[in-house]
Amino acid sequence: MRFVPPKSTPGRSSHSSASGRRPGQTRQQIHGLLSEHGIVIARDVSQLRRGLAVIVGNDDDGLSDMVRSLMRELRAELAELDERIATYDRRIREIFRTSEQCQRLGKIEGIGPVTATALIAAVGDRTCFKNGRQFAAWLGLVSKQRSSGGRARLFGISKRGDRYLRTLMIHGARAALGKAAGKQDPRSLWLGKLRQGRHPNVAAVALTNKNARILWIMLSGSTLYEPAPSVRAA
Repeated sequence: MRFVPPKSTPGRSSHSSASGRRPGQTRQQIHGLLSEHGIVIARDVSQLRRGLAVIVGNDDDGLSDMVRSLMRELRAELAELDERIATYDRRIREIFRTSEQCQRLGKIEGIGPVTATALIAAVGDRTCFKNGRQFAAWLGLVSKQRSSGGRARLFGISKRGDRYLRTLMIHGARAALGKAAGKQDPRSLWLGKLRQGRHPNVAAVALTNKNARILWIMLSGSTLYEPAPSVRAA
C-alpha cells in the first residue's frame, strides 16, 4: 500500500500554480487555428509573437473578424501566461536562495532551483520512505514487474507517483549528461561511461534513479553532497 506523504508549505503554491496551463499549450492552439486558415508561422516563439502582431493589425489577409478577434484574445492570454510564469519563477528562485536545504540539493548535477524547491515542497515527511529505493519507487523510477511462478520479468519504469517531479528530474539528468561531455573529473567520467552503449533516455533515467537515492539520503539528514563517494558507490 502506497501512502502520499504530507506536503511542506515552502514552494508548494508556486509549483502548483506554475504546473497548470503552460504558454506552450496556448502556442499550439494558435498554430493549429492559423494552419486551418492557411497561415503557417515558424515554431520559434519570437517569430510567433511577430506574426501575431501582424495578424491582429492586418485586415487584408482573408481572416474573418471572428478569427482575428480570437487571435487577439490568445495573444493577450499568451502575454498574461508569460508574465505569471515569470512571477512564479522569481518566487521559486527566492525560495531556493533563502533555503539551506534547497541549496544543498542544488549541488547535485541535474538538480536546479526549480527541482530542488519542488522536491522540498512535494516530499514532506521523509520518514514515509524506509530507504532510497522506496523513494525512487514513489517517483515511478523503478522497473515495472510482471513476475509469476518464480520467474522475474522486468519492464520499463513504472511512471507512478509525482509526474511533475519525475519530469523535472529526468530533464535535469539529460542536461547533466550533456554538460559532462569532455570533462575529466571523476563524476563526469562516470557519466560518460553511463552513456556508452545506452539509449540517451535510458541513461537519463538511470542517472535520475541514482540521484533520487542520493536525494533521499540528503533529505533524511544534514548530509552534504560529495561527488567522489557517489561515483565509488555506483
